[in-house]
Amino acid sequence: MKAIELLSPAGAYPILKAVIGAGADAVYVGGPAFGARAYADNFSKEELLESIDYAHIHNRKVYLTVNTLLKEREMEEQLFDYLLPYYEQGLDAVIVQDFGVLTFIREAFPQLSIHASTQMTVTGTDGAAFLQKQGASRIVTARELSFEEIQKIKSDTGVEIESFVHGALCYCYSGECLLSSMLGGRSGNRGRCAQPCRLPYEVLNAAGERLTKEATHILSPKDLCTIGMIPQLAECGIDSFKIEGRMKQAEYAAGVTSIYRKYIDLYEQYGSEAFQVDKNDEKKLESLGSRSGFTTGYYTRHNGSDMITFSKPNHTKTDEKLHETIRETYLQKDIQRKIKGNLKLFCGKNATLSVGTGEVEVQILGEPVEAAQKKPLDKNTVSEKMQKTGNTSFIFDSLEIEMDDDIFVPIGQLNALRRAALHALEEKLLEDTRRSGMAEKPKKPVLPFTLNALSSVSYLENEKSVSRRPDIGIINVKTAEFTTTVSVQTYEQLACVCKTDYATRICLDADTFLRTEDTSDLQKAYQSITAAGKEAYFILPVIFREHTRQRYERLYDTVFTIPFDGIIVKNYEEIGFLQRHAYIGTVMADHDLYTYSNRTQEAFSKCGICSNTVPLELNYKELRHRDCSNSELFIYGYLPLMVSAGCIFKSLRKCQKKESLCYLKDRYGKHFAVRNYCTDCYNILYNSSPLALFGMRQEVESIHPKSLRMQFTTESVKETEKILSFFEKIYIQKGKWEQNDWKDYTNGHMKRGVE
Repeated sequence: MKAIELLSPAGAYPILKAVIGAGADAVYVGGPAFGARAYADNFSKEELLESIDYAHIHNRKVYLTVNTLLKEREMEEQLFDYLLPYYEQGLDAVIVQDFGVLTFIREAFPQLSIHASTQMTVTGTDGAAFLQKQGASRIVTARELSFEEIQKIKSDTGVEIESFVHGALCYCYSGECLLSSMLGGRSGNRGRCAQPCRLPYEVLNAAGERLTKEATHILSPKDLCTIGMIPQLAECGIDSFKIEGRMKQAEYAAGVTSIYRKYIDLYEQYGSEAFQVDKNDEKKLESLGSRSGFTTGYYTRHNGSDMITFSKPNHTKTDEKLHETIRETYLQKDIQRKIKGNLKLFCGKNATLSVGTGEVEVQILGEPVEAAQKKPLDKNTVSEKMQKTGNTSFIFDSLEIEMDDDIFVPIGQLNALRRAALHALEEKLLEDTRRSGMAEKPKKPVLPFTLNALSSVSYLENEKSVSRRPDIGIINVKTAEFTTTVSVQTYEQLACVCKTDYATRICLDADTFLRTEDTSDLQKAYQSITAAGKEAYFILPVIFREHTRQRYERLYDTVFTIPFDGIIVKNYEEIGFLQRHAYIGTVMADHDLYTYSNRTQEAFSKCGICSNTVPLELNYKELRHRDCSNSELFIYGYLPLMVSAGCIFKSLRKCQKKESLCYLKDRYGKHFAVRNYCTDCYNILYNSSPLALFGMRQEVESIHPKSLRMQFTTESVKETEKILSFFEKIYIQKGKWEQNDWKDYTNGHMKRGVE
């Protein structure tokens, strides 16, 4: 049985030392930039370099979070120089979210392991296999996955699996949340989440009637604790047990680590039959920190009301005695690695000290040993002096001393010999972890991109590679005019759009047009679009978990033989799914597959993604540094702010298995629509006001997008017609936007952007 890795968080250097002392096999940390916890203390460059050495001396590992989305200048001007010293020092792995960062690091730092962050929302075999093929050695699974889903990923791909076992839970699928970003400009994708999900909201039905008596913390999950599930976690294929908490104090990180270390060791020694958790240890975990108690998360269920705090999240009162014990045990002293030594002191020969760990050994020669003139050197004295390793990284487990009786060596020489030997051992231990001369900065992407075919290579075992599609050529950098795209979620909206002269492309949302395995509605909608002389695109679901994948496997020969002009993918699962089926049509990446930089655009294009959607968090000045000539820009729509496996309707009452609409009312009186999509079982929370870039035509034109998109979700026919008329006035007739035309809208991030 392969040993389980216990992976602990550290927001500062003293915490790293503490969690290593408490039993962590590896530690994940944030450096001075590009980490998803921008408000943690994080490590300076010098501290991080020292941390890498400290961990390696103690046979542990350090993983660096580079799990934010990088803007164009950050990618091309900062990333390589930022990572180079850590790479050369021997950094074990980086955790990444941005697909362009993944491909950049794969090329620039070939010996550095890459872990796909939970921010990449990997929920199944196809996504894991795709990222594994692209260079990811480990997948940090979405927190929402079940034991069965994780086990399937492991058995189908063999990739290393890392999963969260303890700590805070997001309500939203990580990487799919724009709530903090859109409400306050603090983006979770940039490590600055303000956690508006922890605030109270009133829940109203579609008619505006209260479903709760008062505001409730309906988006606030309890903290995760799986200490009692260690056997199941291990047996489903998880290689690394991850504790959340880079924002937490040292006492929390070290205390939680020590308890999980205890029970992982217990399981590995005695197996599942003898595994049992002491109630006192459960109480210790709760007193170290919990949000209104614990939940075991999603491992054995899709969602549940008992996972939610409902009331204001409160934290268990601190057990000061426990905290003091943790400080004394793990914070006030560093651990020392046990070594064996052999000291030889023979008259007329050089003093010799050999020290080693069992795998590594060094030998140091000292000054010649002299005959005693007066009192000879005592063996007990020698042993006592030599074993004073003090604040070094080592402590003698055994020290063999061979010496003549009538000799003399100055104590200063013995101390110098010990110091030299321990220093040499440190250097020897670090020798094999250092790298030099193996990194090279990748060339900047050259635009326009040359697109490759959508790779049809299968990454699953026992399936043969197939290649059926030629290269599709070069993207045109300049286009005379925008093309116009409209996505719809109702047949009434579809009818409105079909009547327009200027809409070039209509996108059918799978959440509406393919709710069942009867594809007649989808085919009918497709025929309506083609009859109107427009392109028809099909948007796949936001989340593509195993039950969704199975449904699309059954429907593949029906759905994907409809001659759509394009398929829009929203996650890595769908890219992998289409590759595995050797799909030969046009594939476009939606905004959920973030392309902040030109390099990320290029990375997707090399995987056969023909075009992409402009990210929602960049402002127009930043977008002018990003080539948008092959990108579609959202100019209207109620933007999705959260996608969740949790269900507000089920949390308040029994699951009705019926798609519904409700509203969350915040403390400012804003109403956020929430729709449950029952076919694939997720909720989407939409912004209270729609994005509407009708007053920013000059800024939109300055970034030269290939096409503009309007997205209709909850709009009535009247509202749809109103928006279409605004678009025609501004973007077709080049009219002037009057402030009195419409007031309840937002410019999104087109002006402000995110840090």
